[in-house]
Amino acid sequence: MQTPVQILKKYWNYNNFKPLQEDIISSILKKEDTFALLPTGGGKSICFQVPALINEGICIVISPLIALMQDQVQSLQKKGIKAIALTSGIKYTELDTLLDNCIYGNYKFLYLSPERLQQDIVKERIKQMNVSLIAVDEAHCISQWGNDFRPSYKKIKILKTLKPTVPTIALTASATPTVLSDIILQLDLFQPKIFKSSFARKNLGYTFLKTNDKFYKLRQILTKQPGSSIIYVRNRKSAIDISGTLTNWGFKSTYYHGGISMEEKNKRFELWSQDKIQVMVATNAFGMGIDKPNVRTVIHLNIPESIESYFQEAGRAGRDGQKSYAILLKSDGDVTTVRNQFITILPKVDFIKIVYKKLCNYFQISYGEGENTAHPFNFNHFCKTYKFNSLVTYNALKTLDQNSIITFTQRYIKRSNIHITASSQDVIFYLEQYPQYAMVIKAILRTYGGVFDEEIEINLSQIVQKVGTTEQEAVKILKEVEKSGLLSFNHLKTDAEIIFLKPREDDRAINTIKHHIIKHNEVKVNQVESMIELVQNDSLCKSKQLLHYFGEKDLTDCGICNVCRNSKKQIKNDRSEIQSKILQLLSQQNLSSRQLLEKLTFSKEVTLDIIRFLNEHNIIKINSDNKYQLIKKD
Repeated sequence: MQTPVQILKKYWNYNNFKPLQEDIISSILKKEDTFALLPTGGGKSICFQVPALINEGICIVISPLIALMQDQVQSLQKKGIKAIALTSGIKYTELDTLLDNCIYGNYKFLYLSPERLQQDIVKERIKQMNVSLIAVDEAHCISQWGNDFRPSYKKIKILKTLKPTVPTIALTASATPTVLSDIILQLDLFQPKIFKSSFARKNLGYTFLKTNDKFYKLRQILTKQPGSSIIYVRNRKSAIDISGTLTNWGFKSTYYHGGISMEEKNKRFELWSQDKIQVMVATNAFGMGIDKPNVRTVIHLNIPESIESYFQEAGRAGRDGQKSYAILLKSDGDVTTVRNQFITILPKVDFIKIVYKKLCNYFQISYGEGENTAHPFNFNHFCKTYKFNSLVTYNALKTLDQNSIITFTQRYIKRSNIHITASSQDVIFYLEQYPQYAMVIKAILRTYGGVFDEEIEINLSQIVQKVGTTEQEAVKILKEVEKSGLLSFNHLKTDAEIIFLKPREDDRAINTIKHHIIKHNEVKVNQVESMIELVQNDSLCKSKQLLHYFGEKDLTDCGICNVCRNSKKQIKNDRSEIQSKILQLLSQQNLSSRQLLEKLTFSKEVTLDIIRFLNEHNIIKINSDNKYQLIKKD
């Protein structure tokens, strides 16, 4: 049997492990359930890949992102290691063959999404596999008190039933003590060995800058720090617009969001990874699995919803250990905006009761009926019918989903998509020929700046309100224009599916989950308010604030965040003032150190240190009366 270090050298060409990696691997090899809490860039994947290569059998890895799975599988395959990912889109017959390969083909790694794990064929074949290890990556997704909660993660512990003697390792880069305990409970880990590395990043300067002109400051930062950068923004439109602005300024920039095709995402990521493009402007879709070592700056133009989100995104800077910066630009009104965006949209218990009752009425489900029935669902039509706020209603439906009252599946993420494939001149010429279509097309052009660049989602309800027509008429116009070849238009009337998991019970159904809803909302509010406190508190080291949030104690100032840098400047200014006062007093009369301390109101230690400095540098001296006097220059 090869040792962990031999495996590390053979496949990764490293001679030594990073901190805690070897201890984690040793725990797994002893068949202990294990929890690895390592910061971004701490080398989590090696912690389960090395012991899996040592042991006989296959390692099952549960991962939340297809791109992350594919990246790790490709990396393993390049090393000559047999690995496979069962992503969505695989046909049943192909899935059957791939699962057989995992049983008989000597594969070492099987990557699954938590959703794929729920399929009966997958569970049945796992029973037949010689499984050596279960690894749950981004394990914070299982905790309802963490960030990025995914209901499907709660069903992962089925693996404990299928393979009760196989050790499990949970891995994450961000978890508070509360979230850590919840993960252990949800995964049913048995007396896990917990390995937690400090989240301190000595090379990363957290900087929170107040400015009334974020664009001016952004340009200044990117000019001063010309290395690879990520700029995080709130939405897709901002990503497109800001990237365009940067390009106009002369920076090499592109953008990344959830609406871009996978092919285009990969292309843009490669250009940025190879430093052919300096700046990636992105929504939070540009997240887990980003492993570029030489990112010099990560810039947030908006306040994130939680410290967990901020910490993971900021942590993508400086993975190579070189000096780097995580910069958040703040301005008046940002705090109100983030509260409106993440707190005011939280659904309260009474509203969830109303939504649930109306949902049952919408599908004409009688009291005591409806269990396990599935229904195509037009979300926008539902909100319009009952005059519900769409954001609060969406969160209400997600809450019902998370608590197993319904399954709310977004079958189509985009409801109405448009891409103008012709040039702007051709469009203008066409509208001159067909003026009856002009108002709808021009409203879209004015509202969506990126419509010539790629297919984007549009809010058709908003467009028809602007031009004073009906949605039906707008769809008819766009389909007519599509026939001319000027644009492509995709209009989906059904954007989701609702499955009722329990019989209709109205208020009684919601009362059983009432406590959880209240607790969940409290956690969300606390997350937002903790992030606001981090942004606003400029009296305490930013790194200490972050580390305290994640439960670390006995902390020291980082010395490189904006609070510490300002403190250093203040100390320097204070020393200069003290020195000036000492010299002024001694110009009037000779004084002992005790007399100087009595006349000055500054720190005793700092004052004595400055007196010693002045004496050592022959600016003052001690006379025969044991008093200090100025040394006269010739």
